Amino acid sequence: MSTERRPLKDVTPAGARPPKRTDELASLLNEHQGERHAIVMQDYPDPDAISSAWAHKMIAAKFGIDCDIVYEGRISHQENLALVQLSDIALVRYSDGDDLKQYNATVFVDNQGTTSTLTDRFAALGVKPLVLVDHHELQDRITAEYIDIRKIGATATIYTEYIREGLLELSKSNVTHVRLATALMHGIRSETGGLIRAGEEEFEAATFLTQFVDHSLLEDILSVKRAKQVMDVIREALANREIQDSYSICGVGYLRVEDRDSIPQAADFLLTEENVHTAIVYGIIVKGDRELVVGSMRTTKVTLNPDEFLKEALGATETGRYYGGGRRGAGGFEIPIGFLAGIKDDEMMRMKWRLYDELIKSKLLVKIGVHGPAPAVRTESATARSEEN
Repeated sequence: MSTERRPLKDVTPAGARPPKRTDELASLLNEHQGERHAIVMQDYPDPDAISSAWAHKMIAAKFGIDCDIVYEGRISHQENLALVQLSDIALVRYSDGDDLKQYNATVFVDNQGTTSTLTDRFAALGVKPLVLVDHHELQDRITAEYIDIRKIGATATIYTEYIREGLLELSKSNVTHVRLATALMHGIRSETGGLIRAGEEEFEAATFLTQFVDHSLLEDILSVKRAKQVMDVIREALANREIQDSYSICGVGYLRVEDRDSIPQAADFLLTEENVHTAIVYGIIVKGDRELVVGSMRTTKVTLNPDEFLKEALGATETGRYYGGGRRGAGGFEIPIGFLAGIKDDEMMRMKWRLYDELIKSKLLVKIGVHGPAPAVRTESATARSEEN
């Protein structure tokens, strides 16, 4: 491997035409022929991550690189499950004991290591990041030999550009190519509110993909109905929401890890209420003896930056890692509960929820300017992560 290669760390501003990067990526992949790479998605991947990871896997295969698309967490959103199942996308869900040493390098798509617990697992084994492609705000969590971070609508837009510029030649007669194009289109539309927030790059990508997309498949993915558990969480959010200055804020209590994706869906639903421009929904996710306060933010206010809002509202750990972050129009946060996790007594659990509900809501209202100073978040073994759904 060349030791003179410089990572592409420049983050291009919105609307700017980034320099051509396909030659750089092609050269790097060519140097790693015959290797096995892990494409790391966030713990709870969305359509943008899934489609981008699949695109990278197919591009890498052209260079003789075998890739697994890996994640540690769960896919529970109905549309995401439909995307994976109907498109027949091969994903690897990590379980304790799986051999991560088999990989020569990692590739991070649609995340910068802050939303995946696999980041630390690979780091502990000395498996280094090779490629990082994302569209979120710069997180400074990991570095890689090739970095392409752009302030645009979707990571799928970037991979569509790679394909357009020759890293993968799509064919209408190849069913896998048709499914990939459909997945990338779904990734772009899901990140841009059905192209409402799309920029020039997204429309160019969508125009290119249209000639390959299976519109019946895309319709099947989008027509999946909400699960009963999601409807229950939305009902809880509607019943408990507090509206202040066009912000709708709500805690929904304890949720199973399987129902984690109901939080962003509830935030999306609250955002449809009249005179509400921002919705924030949060709950405590229980995974064995581990518990996290997980929240999702959605906004239509063009002057509101979710990344800045959540970082300023919730702060960071003593090591400087923020509890929350995001991108244009959406953000998320995770706050580990620490030593209070694992308490099974019903009354203690109710007290714990009241404590965290009041703490999180107070901090958000302080940021909005409604209440006075809120107490600081302090948790043991705190790990800061940001979410992009």
